[in-house]
Amino acid sequence: MSNVGDFRYVIDQNAYIKLVLHAVKHKTSAVNGLLLGRISGEVVEITESVPLFHSSQIGLLPSLEIALMMMEEYYSPLGLSIVGYFHANERFDDLELGTVARNIADHMYRYFPQAAVLLLDNRKLGALLHKKDTAPIMQLYTRESSKSWKQVESTGTSRFTTKEPSANIVLLDFISSDKWNDIVDFDDHLDDLSKDWLNSGLFK
Repeated sequence: MSNVGDFRYVIDQNAYIKLVLHAVKHKTSAVNGLLLGRISGEVVEITESVPLFHSSQIGLLPSLEIALMMMEEYYSPLGLSIVGYFHANERFDDLELGTVARNIADHMYRYFPQAAVLLLDNRKLGALLHKKDTAPIMQLYTRESSKSWKQVESTGTSRFTTKEPSANIVLLDFISSDKWNDIVDFDDHLDDLSKDWLNSGLFK
């Protein structure tokens, strides 16, 4: 098995947009989500994302375990497994991967040693609204066995990219049309079981 440092991470457009819209919907709260996909050679393909929490439950392990069980039940037959974790901080100027995010990421790491953590960069999100940029507005974190999570600096070929170069353009269209109002996370589903945590109609 290759070293974690050898892997590249590629996220599908819809998975990427869904997570950013989740953060946009809950601007004054920390939010998180799960990344699902598969390994292909030395590439971790993130093909799906599931917005999880935006409330005080964000750091509670029991709620996370319920979500993990439901994700596995639904996505395993599709050949997808949990490959990482997404987090957006409550404060706009907070660019650090905090304790809660690291603890949850450590939990993900037990499932998948090549796990990635994506942290929303609010500065890049703000800048994106004023200029066109194809670079993902998230920071990639990985960890080696028994080591802490570290941000991956982009040198040469980026280790984290969107699969579709136009992802940010589509994202801006979704933001400008208030599509973020339609996002349902696992928090919403626990409050009202009729709400679709799969967001199956979001891109229709």
